[in-house]
Amino acid sequence: MTARLVLIVTSPRVPAGLLTYDAWTALRSGVVMTRDQDHPHRDALAAAGVVTEAVDPSHPPVAIARLLLNVARESGTAVWLAGPGGDDDVAHALADAGVQAAERGEQVDLEVIYGSWDVPGARLLDVVTTMDRLRSPGGCPWDAQQTHESLAPYLLEEAYEAFQAIEDADGDALRDELGDVLLQVAFHARLAEEAGEGERWSIDDVAAGLVDKLVRRHPHVFGDRTVSGADEVVANWDEIKAAERAGKSAVAGVPMAAPALTLAATLQSKAAKLGVDAAAGDLSELLAAFLADPDAETAGALLWATVEAMRARDVDAEAALRAKARAFRDHVMTAEDAGFAS
Repeated sequence: MTARLVLIVTSPRVPAGLLTYDAWTALRSGVVMTRDQDHPHRDALAAAGVVTEAVDPSHPPVAIARLLLNVARESGTAVWLAGPGGDDDVAHALADAGVQAAERGEQVDLEVIYGSWDVPGARLLDVVTTMDRLRSPGGCPWDAQQTHESLAPYLLEEAYEAFQAIEDADGDALRDELGDVLLQVAFHARLAEEAGEGERWSIDDVAAGLVDKLVRRHPHVFGDRTVSGADEVVANWDEIKAAERAGKSAVAGVPMAAPALTLAATLQSKAAKLGVDAAAGDLSELLAAFLADPDAETAGALLWATVEAMRARDVDAEAALRAKARAFRDHVMTAEDAGFAS
């Protein structure tokens, strides 16, 4: 009789009992064993009439493989339900046992069945689980002390670092920095989840709000509206946002903590859409006024007019100054390397 060994691997991020047809068929075909005493699928399998035997977790992989092979010899099929980590050590031991049995002339079939697998975005559940562990009793003392206010500087810092990775065209760095930004999202959501009644919300509420907004502001994708191109998409977006504001000022939602050049350009752009004059005066006259009397007010007017002049010519003042600053940084570093600077 052929001894059949079946290894079933499942995703810990998929609800218990949600398995493929092949997995359910295999689970009903023979003795089922697992090393995980609290395997998430055990209760679901028991409810479906499938009994699982929990093997002592201290058993070495070789012993487990030998046990499964003996069961398969007696009953025809032995099924190993791998734990959330995949039980790679048991899989290797089963493969070795199968090879050794074949060398002795035994007929042993070894199958690996994926009972479930991660869907796109499934690893985000690990972020939530990890954040829960960090904030729960016995977790990290530093994480336990944090508040929205104490974390605010990190949110800004991580966003800037992700921005720099984009400027550097460094895809690996961008992936890493976006992970840090995601940490801040998960952290703030966890803090809100622990808040009192009336102030409590979770990362699911954040995600739900985002999905609702995306669907609402993309009627050309999720509705019956048609668009001629990207420009009309932007126009529709602004129209929908205006309706959502329900009488609120168009500049009420502009973040005043944004970099000054970006803030100025954003306010000017919104004012232009409303037909409000954003000009601060003639650029050359303002420059002359500043040189004659260099105070904060004339400096602000000069910078404002400079941003307006650039915006009118589709130049991003913030990006332009950042590019100049980066070029100068490189110049200084080159000078240092050449020994021109101490």
